[in-house]
Amino acid sequence: MQRYGTLANFDGYIQENRIVFERSGEIVWLEPYGENAVRFRSSASLHINADLNWTLLPPEPAKACKVSITGDRGRIENGAVTAEILSDGTVTFYDRQGRVLLEELWLDKRMGTAPQRDARIYEHISSYAFKTDVYFQSNEEEHFYGLGQEANDCFDLKGCTVELFQKNTKCTIPFLLSSRGYGFLWNNPSIGRVELTCNHTRWHSEACQQVDYIVIGGDSPAQINYTFTGITGRAPALPQWAAGFWQSRLRYETQEQALDIARKYRELGVPLDVLVIDYFHWPRQGDWKFDQQYWPDVPQMCNQLEQMGVHPMVSIWPTVDPRSENHAVMKRKNYLIHPERGVDAFFMIMGPQGIVDATHPGAREFLWERAYENYYKKGIRAFWLDEAEPEMRPYSFDNVRYYLGNGLEVSNIYPFYYAKAFYDGMRQNQESVVNLVRCAWLGSQRLGVVLWSGDIPSDFGSLRCQIKAGLNVSLCGIPWWTTDIGGFFGGSGKDPKFVELLLRWFQFGAFCPIFRLHGKRLPYDTVNKQTDYDAFLPTCGENEIWSFGEEAFETMKAYILLRQRLKPYIMAQMDKAHLDGTPVMRPLLYDFYEDTAVYSIGDEYMFGPDLLVCPVAEEGARQRQVYLPKGTSWRDAWTGTEYAGGTTIQADAPLDRIPLYLRGDCDLPIRSGSSVGE
Repeated sequence: MQRYGTLANFDGYIQENRIVFERSGEIVWLEPYGENAVRFRSSASLHINADLNWTLLPPEPAKACKVSITGDRGRIENGAVTAEILSDGTVTFYDRQGRVLLEELWLDKRMGTAPQRDARIYEHISSYAFKTDVYFQSNEEEHFYGLGQEANDCFDLKGCTVELFQKNTKCTIPFLLSSRGYGFLWNNPSIGRVELTCNHTRWHSEACQQVDYIVIGGDSPAQINYTFTGITGRAPALPQWAAGFWQSRLRYETQEQALDIARKYRELGVPLDVLVIDYFHWPRQGDWKFDQQYWPDVPQMCNQLEQMGVHPMVSIWPTVDPRSENHAVMKRKNYLIHPERGVDAFFMIMGPQGIVDATHPGAREFLWERAYENYYKKGIRAFWLDEAEPEMRPYSFDNVRYYLGNGLEVSNIYPFYYAKAFYDGMRQNQESVVNLVRCAWLGSQRLGVVLWSGDIPSDFGSLRCQIKAGLNVSLCGIPWWTTDIGGFFGGSGKDPKFVELLLRWFQFGAFCPIFRLHGKRLPYDTVNKQTDYDAFLPTCGENEIWSFGEEAFETMKAYILLRQRLKPYIMAQMDKAHLDGTPVMRPLLYDFYEDTAVYSIGDEYMFGPDLLVCPVAEEGARQRQVYLPKGTSWRDAWTGTEYAGGTTIQADAPLDRIPLYLRGDCDLPIRSGSSVGE
């Protein structure tokens, strides 16, 4: 930054271990937030709301933090990160060696005259709400990862502009990991965007009371992740059944159909851990119960599934039909979100629908009470929290009023509270909580959620995007992640091209934290069998592993058995994620950050510390290029061939084999008892 003249003495003070600074039209707080992290807050209202922590956890005391004011600056030294604020308001962050990690960008900042542009900009909306922008210097050698999941085919986000909002297939978790050795947490649930361009890094909020972010230092991605997950929370211990195979499709129409699927898996000798019952098993949206005409004895169904070792999971939507038995009371008690103006409907599916206001504590309690009475007491112990963004038509965020505030200011936090409604209720009755959810936010992992990537296309381009999306979200605190194996939309078991895609995706799915088959397969039903509904309820073709031909069945069965053999290894990684936040599935840069060649590799990843996974995401490919990171030797898990690290090889990949490599002298049961690759 170009600066002319001499800085004045620092006009601020220390309040406990916090530096408080004011300049014309702004107040700033700078303070440690646990070990190795510094939190910045500022506002043009001249008030900082100290209670506005959103989903952050209280930090542990910073044991060795030093706070000082000398001459023209205030300074906080907190382990791996140091922050300085100068008397002109400029903020810079440094590592242990005094190297700049992150520096605000003020344009043409001369003494005695206004800069061309401030680094922090506020545009008034109301008494305590502002549009805000924060600018930082860009570094051409910097690489960025994280920000949740989005199927944008980008792994390294440098050069990208990323919108900050929640939608189907897009999950915003505003945390970035930088290759320069820091993490950046944007503690703001408002609609916005981040620009990671060549001329600046810019964080924009459409409406917020205050700028609020945390910079985390560390000597490795693992150290940064440890601090980050300490601030936002870590996943509970995963029960062993959830690490097995999950079967799902859109949709099982009746109780007997669901039981028949479970029975056939058992007859075929294929382990099945979870059977998912999808949407419209209910009479009306917002009734939150089974339709007894098609699901006449749910306790008996759950008991039979339990005897087969199968855990049923049931879809829950937050939509509420005006004809639902719960709509009137929820509307009267303000348990539904409502518009700031216009018609009181947000989603059209079998008529206009209201949506539960999950940010309202009373609404969360009411929702769980209904789910407890109609599902939990009948034997359901796992829920699929679909539509968790929540989905709206159109997405007019400014025209949504939540209990917590206007949609522009708070919309991104909705999926956290939606999951919290079930987590809080279930924890009163059971130890382990595992719920599937379509969207997440900072800290969602501590609520027992499995995040999946939404309703995605069935093609190789989509598969390629999912790998990168999964790696980015793994750095945002989410260790339990999955996709719709085969994609959601389309695909027929009679189409050889789709079967090839399905097998490649199934292989990838076997090495995802959660292994789940789902989709809307062709042919779609054209006859409405459930005539008591007032609109057509679609179902799809078969989507079980025997639905795609004998060869495909044998390959998928082999990968399910392989997953069973790897369960002890997988559970050890899940336990580590629970204890210290280490991602189960993670990009190569997490373990091999000193090898700069891995910074752009988003189609290979580590599954735990010892297994390198290299999915095939190109139609017709029977080989693929693989980079083996430096610092260790590698062994082909199928053939036993050894390779030195730091090399690029051409890996064989016949249709029944995913390239896998074992680190060093690690030995995992990849081949034992399996025909895969033989």
